[in-house]
Amino acid sequence: MTLVVREHKRLGRGNKLSMLAEELKAGDVGLEFLTGELKGSHDPSGIVFTVLAAMSGTEREYIRDRTLEGHESARKRGKTIGGAGVTDEDMLSMALYLRDQEMSLRDIAKRLVVTTGTKRGQHPSPATVMRMLREHDEKAATVASV
Repeated sequence: MTLVVREHKRLGRGNKLSMLAEELKAGDVGLEFLTGELKGSHDPSGIVFTVLAAMSGTEREYIRDRTLEGHESARKRGKTIGGAGVTDEDMLSMALYLRDQEMSLRDIAKRLVVTTGTKRGQHPSPATVMRMLREHDEKAATVASV
């Protein structure tokens, strides 16, 4: 029996890949990659698979580090990270009022409506409401401590 995978990146990374190799070896299952640098059949217990597991874990860390560096560089240039904001002062005021009425984040989100952008007319997510209220509270605490 052979496990056929489009590309080695689809199998997993690091420890998960090592565990998969052990399971494949125990089940006497071969491995075949359809595309990529490792195209062809491989023995899951062989050196290629071991190196692959090590490289994939390193690659993930490299991608993460480069992404974080890119975000930091963009922030230094004044760029914002993430999608366009959907909240405004009116929405914040209403959310604060509804929170004072002891409504849940989900219920608050259902009562608010986005007024600008591509999400116009839709409700913000509870996570967006939580983030908006948290940012407001953090700013208020900073102003109060000064």
